[in-house]
This record gives sequence, structure tokens and C-alpha cells, in this order.
Amino acid sequence: MTTTLEFPVTRPATGQVNAAGALLAVLSAHGGLPTPNVDLRELSVPGRPRAWGLRITLHDGLDQFEQWRDALDLDPAAVDHHQNGGATLAWLTATGTAYGVPVELVGYYDLPKPAPRRR
Repeated sequence: MTTTLEFPVTRPATGQVNAAGALLAVLSAHGGLPTPNVDLRELSVPGRPRAWGLRITLHDGLDQFEQWRDALDLDPAAVDHHQNGGATLAWLTATGTAYGVPVELVGYYDLPKPAPRRR
């Protein structure tokens, strides 16, 4: 007896082709910038429908975030600041469109530890 499993294809992988092409273009054009982590994922950019794009993540300082933001021509006014509650981790995000696909740029950084309280 042979059993065949069938999985419905609701969204074909070819939907990622534009994002993959944009990834190659980004890395080719900006290969001298600090190495980021890059994910292909569905993203929402204001004014555009949800689509496959690039999430570019940096972990080694805000100077790297700014280098990439500038290289991707993401609007400085589109940068948002986030903080993890009382923890010392914070990050900036910038969203926009680059190389024809939605892009989310994320830069993580450590907040300075608070000075000890004097008694």
C-alpha cells in the first residue's frame, strides 16, 4: 500500500523572487558596508500592499544602522525608536522601499546602565 501526501500550495515560493533579487542587488551595491543579518519576509510599508521584502538587522552599533539607512535611502523621518521595558536593550527601525521591495532596517544597541544610586 502506498500513501501519497498532498499539501495544498496556497502561496507559491515564486512570490519571493523579487525579494531575493533585491537581496542580491543590495549586497552587490553595498558590499563594503558592515555585514547584516537579512531575512526574506512579508512586510507592510505604508501606502503599499503587504509583499515579500527584506528585513535587514544590525547588532553592532547605531553607526552601522545609519550607514545602511543612508545607503538604502530610507527617510530619516521614518526611523522609530523602541525599548524593551526596563531592560538595557533598545533598537531603531526604519521602513521604506529599496530596490523595488519593502525594506525594514533594524539596528539594536545597548543602553547605558544607570548609575548606582547614592544613599
